[in-house]
Amino acid sequence: MLLREIKNIFHRELNTIYPQGEVDSFFYLLIEHYLKLERFVLALRPDLIVSKEQEQPLFEALAQLKLHRPVQYIIGKTVFMDLELRVNENVLIPRPETEDLVRWIIEDCRIDRGRDLRILDIGTGSGCIAIALAKNLPGAKVVALDVSQKALELAKKNAEKNGIEIEFIKADILNFNVEFEIELDVVVSNPPYVRELDKKEMSENVLCHEPELALFVPDEDPLRFYTKIADFAKANLKGNGKLYLEINQYLAEDSQALLEAKNFQDIELRKDLFGNNRMLKASTSF
Repeated sequence: MLLREIKNIFHRELNTIYPQGEVDSFFYLLIEHYLKLERFVLALRPDLIVSKEQEQPLFEALAQLKLHRPVQYIIGKTVFMDLELRVNENVLIPRPETEDLVRWIIEDCRIDRGRDLRILDIGTGSGCIAIALAKNLPGAKVVALDVSQKALELAKKNAEKNGIEIEFIKADILNFNVEFEIELDVVVSNPPYVRELDKKEMSENVLCHEPELALFVPDEDPLRFYTKIADFAKANLKGNGKLYLEINQYLAEDSQALLEAKNFQDIELRKDLFGNNRMLKASTSF
């Protein structure tokens, strides 16, 4: 079959489920992954024929896309901060807005010092934040914590794949009261923050396939993780240490007020690339 005919089938089957541009993106990701073809191949070779054997994984992926399975889980990988990372249903798919948070930390750390930093990533998931920070801040000691053993196993593989050395700890931050022997310079977290009432705004591919453990919090206690993380950071950060958080855009004021109540200083709220209140930075006092 002609490759362009397969592309037409993708649009015919998926355009009622996804935006047309997203269907294009799915198709090009899949031919790159399964056929090792660049996305511009159809412009150069409009009459390219693929074999039955080559067609099979594309149509299998199409069937999964119709069931709202994220394309990143289908191909088993994604890109975050120019790093290729493995992903599966045990971890959240890294988002572009989380890259904004990582860039903020890198920028600040390079200005402040950039070397010999000790950084803790709470709720590491795929390891995207920890790995990107370690990659971009040579000399930093990065520790990553998660409650999920399966997530940690995947994060370890991602660190190894990218040649990054990270210390991984299995622990639940809600019940983690250990004080680190060495004080931390940076604590960062993208914890669960989606309320049950926010589900109505979420796409089916997220609701049906990404891990609920890493996403949702009770409506009656939506800042439960932020409370524990702030307390942990106060106990373990150096004087003038920094806490960075990804937050629920609808709870930005509440999240900021929580940090103020715990006597953090220099609290700064930033928007993500979509214009939503998404990140907080705060400092401990000297």
